Amino acid sequence: MSTNSPTSPATNDQQRKNSGTKNIIIGGLTVLLVGLGGYMAYDRTNNNRVMQQQETKIATISTEKSELQSSFDASLARLDSMATVTTGLQSQLTEKNAEIASAKEQIRKILNNKNATASELSKAKKLIDGLNEKISGMETEIARLTQENQTLTQEKTALTADKEKLTADLVTTTASNKALEQKVDVASTLNASNIVITPYKVKNNGKEKVSTKAKKVDKLVVSFDVSNRIVQTGQTDVFVVIVGPNGQPITSENTSGLFTTREEGDKTYTAKVPVELETAKAKNVNFTFAPGSNFQNGAYKVLIYQNGFLIGQGTRELKKGGLFS
Repeated sequence: MSTNSPTSPATNDQQRKNSGTKNIIIGGLTVLLVGLGGYMAYDRTNNNRVMQQQETKIATISTEKSELQSSFDASLARLDSMATVTTGLQSQLTEKNAEIASAKEQIRKILNNKNATASELSKAKKLIDGLNEKISGMETEIARLTQENQTLTQEKTALTADKEKLTADLVTTTASNKALEQKVDVASTLNASNIVITPYKVKNNGKEKVSTKAKKVDKLVVSFDVSNRIVQTGQTDVFVVIVGPNGQPITSENTSGLFTTREEGDKTYTAKVPVELETAKAKNVNFTFAPGSNFQNGAYKVLIYQNGFLIGQGTRELKKGGLFS
């Protein structure tokens, strides 16, 4: 059996209060959860945005660094291509080479830094731009110097060719002149004519008498004329060789010596006679020969040389004297 007891008003108020409080707490928690969820969503969104910005920034820096590396590599390739060209021009490009070496070192330091900042990459870009300007300047300078060298080489080649031609012409001219000189030299050789060989006996009173007896002859007087139409006025030497009956040249200690002929080599002359010449005029020459000993009977041959050539000759026979001659 159950008993229904009436609820008091105080109890109902208390229950209503407890229910209101509970609803407030639940509402507050709900708001808190909603706010927390919103904050977390905002935070995630913000974090994603920041991360995306960081990734974009990193990607930008990476791309810029890669582009700078490519640009730097291209610059180095240009430098390498000029290496062989600049070998002969180092002295003229030393200052620019030093500046380029310094720029390359700074660029490499930045590009090798994994944590390089945008500011550092910007500096690297400026350095690479400056490096390319210097390289362009060097290329222009090298092109100019190369052109100058080519021009100088062409001029040298032309001068060498001119020199070779002048040398060849000089050789030809010299040979022609030498041949002409030889012709003139040969053509100017004297001609001896009217050769007369007279044997004389000198008497005690000094008078001279022609004699053909060997034992009476004291001297031979040789007379001849020399001439040439083109010979230059001046002095020349005429060599006289007297060959005795025994076939040997007769010599004198005071007047004899050696001279050179053009066809027979060196020969011994009996006497050397200086002659004053005039162009196109004949000159008479007299030569006296006394051997200092008795003449032998037989033929005495007189050979006359000038300019290395035999220009005339004559013979005189001296007879053996009789018992009373």
